[in-house]
Amino acid sequence: MSADPTVDSFLALSTTRLAPRTVDAYRRDLGDVTAFLQGSPAAATPDRLAAYVAHMRARGLAATTIARRIAALRSFYRHQMLIGVRVDNPAADLELPRRARTLPRTLSPGEAERLIEAASGTAPRALRDRALVELMYGAGLRVSEAVGLDRSAVDLDGRLVRCLGKGSKERVVPIGREAVEALRRYLARGRPYLDRRHRPELFLNAQGGPLTRAGAFLILRKLAATAGLEPGRVHPHLLRHSFATHLLEGGADLRSVQEMLGHADLSTTERYTHVSDRRRRELFFQAHPHARKKA
Repeated sequence: MSADPTVDSFLALSTTRLAPRTVDAYRRDLGDVTAFLQGSPAAATPDRLAAYVAHMRARGLAATTIARRIAALRSFYRHQMLIGVRVDNPAADLELPRRARTLPRTLSPGEAERLIEAASGTAPRALRDRALVELMYGAGLRVSEAVGLDRSAVDLDGRLVRCLGKGSKERVVPIGREAVEALRRYLARGRPYLDRRHRPELFLNAQGGPLTRAGAFLILRKLAATAGLEPGRVHPHLLRHSFATHLLEGGADLRSVQEMLGHADLSTTERYTHVSDRRRRELFFQAHPHARKKA
């Protein structure tokens, strides 16, 4: 709950159709603008909102943060118009900052194999770590999707995983033979020893509770150190980036990759084609005798 009933009304409606993390972001963003305005954003004018954007820029906030807060304001005022409180959207003409379009970082296929092989051993947690990495790399899951899976979400015979993505949208993604075998070993010889509380989640921690996002991050960093990779560089989303890039490099079509990733917009998936193009150029300059750069 916030100190403003108009914001609370907007957040309550948002809870019914948006993911909890999105609603939490709206709460924080609207709390920040309320503090700047020293009053309810419901009564803000375009000039005051423009001053707020200038204030954020002066504070040196990232372009992504400013853009997200402007988006939160626009959504809030659309809600105000919907319920008849306002007839205009004072945030409609706020200028969005230009966002640098950076290419996703990825692991090479060899680095991905080294990371997976680092999860070796027969102890319950080692079997869990291998299954987690194989599934995230083999299906391109977000970390929240992976740790949110129940046992029933994985069909090992059909080699499919059913997960809930952003906006609680369900999708079904195929999984490879290596991931299936890692999951079979974990379910047979790992998970039973971790499941002290009879939990439904697929991945469990050492205490028998559900594995968390933070726990998945720590597992990957530990494996990265074992594999001789930079631990600070390896994170769950890097496996998702690598999944998409390696699929496209292997000849998969863009639309299929979009569906497997659960992207609403094809342009989001198209970023990975640029990564593939860049890698092909690098390989060309390294390999072709007439293309090698002179020392």
